[in-house]
Amino acid sequence: MGSLPPADGEQRRSPPHVVMVPYPAQGHVTPMLQLAKLLHARGFHVTFVNNEFNHRRHLRARGPGALDGAPGFRFEAMDDGLPRSDADATQDVPSLCRSTMTTCLPRFKALVARVSAEARAEGRPPVTCVVGDSTMTFSLRAARELGLRCATLWTASACGFLGYYHYRHLVDRGLVPLQREEQLADGYLRDTVVDWIPGAPRDLRLRDLPSFVRTTDPDDVMLNFFIHETAGMAQASAVVVNTFDELDAAPLGAMAELLRPLPVYTVGPLPLTVRGNVPAGSPVSGLASNLWKEQAEAPLRWLDGRAPRSVVYVNFGSITVMSDEQLAEFAWGLANTGYAFLWNVRPDLVKGRDGSAAGQGGLPPEFAAATEGRSMLSTWCPQAAVLEHEAVGVFLTHSGWNSTLESICGGVPMVCWPFFAEQQTNCRYKRTEWGIGVEIDDDVRRDDVEALIREAMEGEKGHDMRRRVAQLRDSAVAAARPGGRSMRNVDRLIDEVLAPIA
Repeated sequence: MGSLPPADGEQRRSPPHVVMVPYPAQGHVTPMLQLAKLLHARGFHVTFVNNEFNHRRHLRARGPGALDGAPGFRFEAMDDGLPRSDADATQDVPSLCRSTMTTCLPRFKALVARVSAEARAEGRPPVTCVVGDSTMTFSLRAARELGLRCATLWTASACGFLGYYHYRHLVDRGLVPLQREEQLADGYLRDTVVDWIPGAPRDLRLRDLPSFVRTTDPDDVMLNFFIHETAGMAQASAVVVNTFDELDAAPLGAMAELLRPLPVYTVGPLPLTVRGNVPAGSPVSGLASNLWKEQAEAPLRWLDGRAPRSVVYVNFGSITVMSDEQLAEFAWGLANTGYAFLWNVRPDLVKGRDGSAAGQGGLPPEFAAATEGRSMLSTWCPQAAVLEHEAVGVFLTHSGWNSTLESICGGVPMVCWPFFAEQQTNCRYKRTEWGIGVEIDDDVRRDDVEALIREAMEGEKGHDMRRRVAQLRDSAVAAARPGGRSMRNVDRLIDEVLAPIA
């Protein structure tokens, strides 16, 4: 059981029991687990469903007791339909999307039935509701077929949703798929303005939309996956979004119109909402979602010895891969700034590498020599804590949504190199709508890396970005505090959708 009573002070006859299923990637598992902690703190029993691949990764990363759960909180695993693998890397995204979309409905229904039967047998509440990732809409269909209440969590940005939702209209208008391979590089993406999406800037370009439009194949898995999944969200009774109103007012308004009559509840930034509303002594407070073995203490100790705003933090997320040449350009661009930096280098950051090549992740020995005494490399660190450390001045990022929110929470401006999905859209909004980021060109060059980091750290634009991100941080803190708008929305989600009192 959670440690807080229901928001309205009335004890329900039987505690609600929610089954929660994230898309099997780090950027989806993390916010779903954060929402699970909030529901647990409001009295829910929680069953959290990873795929078997990530279930095994959790155990390797955090030890055999990592998924033991807590009172009223259990972990389960489900087959995702792909061949078994124990690789310490994110699964192939198109293969995973194709499989979850086509094979998981009966497996999930069987899991929910089993979990509910076991709960009854053990004197625990049976399953009463489902919260499914918005890219796992088979879970919403399953809930409907089983007669359960359901909501869906959109883990990406609201501006990203607008792009994905309109994929079908881009196809209808003949803009996507592209007619020729040459359009990927000849300026077509940069020059084609998409000025008809409600709630989006009128000068939005095709290159600013989620990257799966960059295909010449009408049967492209990812293009069709998002057309299918955004339509499937209508099976839910509500949509939950990991953002806060002051950041995303225009796209949220458009999102609400597109999804009407479904209510849209903003509950973010979830890291702050959890911190402010789940007691530190709660049995679920220590549950973690990292799929890589985390080096928790060393990076923070290293930062403790640095001057305020003197360090560049670098992390390209859990999925981004790059070439050896791109890695070298980033490395020498960082080295040439002269700043101290903390760089999270995944073993699989370079495509085709497993981290066993010279240097960490393939970084050359001469780079280590050139940056000795002012650099630290980790494989996976507690990013939210790093970004809130006073020593961090700028975040060099892939522009994923969790990273974006964590940077806002830390008051840190961003230098962005978007890799795929809605990272391009997030980057565009950070540059032009929110004024908290700058962008490195796809064809990364060390001189540009150096110049943009210097400008963000010391220049006039960097000063403006820091001022603006501090304002957004204050709004985020206010939204996420006890009694703030985001936590009130969590309570509304419970009382209006997941567990209304009869």
